[in-house]
Amino acid sequence: MKKNVLIIGAGLTGLLLAYRLKKQGIPVILLEARNRIGGRIYTHLSAQETPIEMGATWLGQQHTALVRLLQELDIPIYAQYTEGSAWYEPIPMQAPQEVQLPPNESPSYRIQGGSSALIHKLAKALEREEIHLNTIVTNIEVSDASIEVKTKDKTYTASKVISTLPPNLLATSIQFSPELPEEITTIAKKTHTWMGESIKFGVSYLTPFWRENNWSGTLFSNVGPITEMYDHATIESEKYALKGFLNSNLSNSTKEERKEKVLSQLTRTFGKRALEYISYEETVWQKQLFTYTPYENYVLPHQNNGQAIYQEVLYNNRFYIAGSETASYYGGYMEGAVQSAQQCFEHIIRN
Repeated sequence: MKKNVLIIGAGLTGLLLAYRLKKQGIPVILLEARNRIGGRIYTHLSAQETPIEMGATWLGQQHTALVRLLQELDIPIYAQYTEGSAWYEPIPMQAPQEVQLPPNESPSYRIQGGSSALIHKLAKALEREEIHLNTIVTNIEVSDASIEVKTKDKTYTASKVISTLPPNLLATSIQFSPELPEEITTIAKKTHTWMGESIKFGVSYLTPFWRENNWSGTLFSNVGPITEMYDHATIESEKYALKGFLNSNLSNSTKEERKEKVLSQLTRTFGKRALEYISYEETVWQKQLFTYTPYENYVLPHQNNGQAIYQEVLYNNRFYIAGSETASYYGGYMEGAVQSAQQCFEHIIRN
């Protein structure tokens, strides 16, 4: 029987897997619940088209599979700007302290054009009809003859199906018939969804005013609401921003409340010039229904990422659980997503 593959989720794992399979002449369809591709890779264009990473941002030379992929696709990277001093807030009621950062022997890198440049380069190899957006999978039914994936108004039939959803989301949002093995469901519901608790924000500016005082734009704070922050200027154009993470306890605050707290903290750190911003952007990942769903019990960061059980192929070699959290190494990172796609691709080709 000729293979045809259906992939649930058009994030990095799903798109790379589709890219590789199509090159081998294997028919593929991607089902994506969102109205965009990329998943947790999301380069948001703020006012004046300043790109701000609301999702995955950094990589290192140790991320060898990702580095090779970027080289293959001819996508350059550049080092994160860290020149100058940083700011540190140890306790409330104490002014931020200016500190010198030691030389970084293992720098972090960013993708030129934004992390979404990788997503869009992979998607370019696919036809429009091969990526179905706004398509929410509700049921997967397996019989001796077929494996069917159902949405609200359509049924897809494939020889192999790959889920790239975070395991907890997969186990709690899709009904299986017959049911997934209990040991898979148990582990999946205890698997940490990387970035699920994160609140990412970015404030764009006309100029990188912080550099004028030999400040790197780096901030670490035990006070908040910003817990860490970095210079977020682009290398290929004059677009400037500061970007970082907010305390996850603010997930139920309003956007305006978070914005007000952020600007207050930036002002006490950088002075009134911090108020001369173009736009404030944020993404609360706990509110992203197609990434995060609450756990039944408390889950630690990276808990059960890379579990060996995710390497098993289910339903008579027809259903795969892939995605960044399932990778044997660097689970939760872009590197893990690439490794997972490659491992899944090799298994499909062999079988």
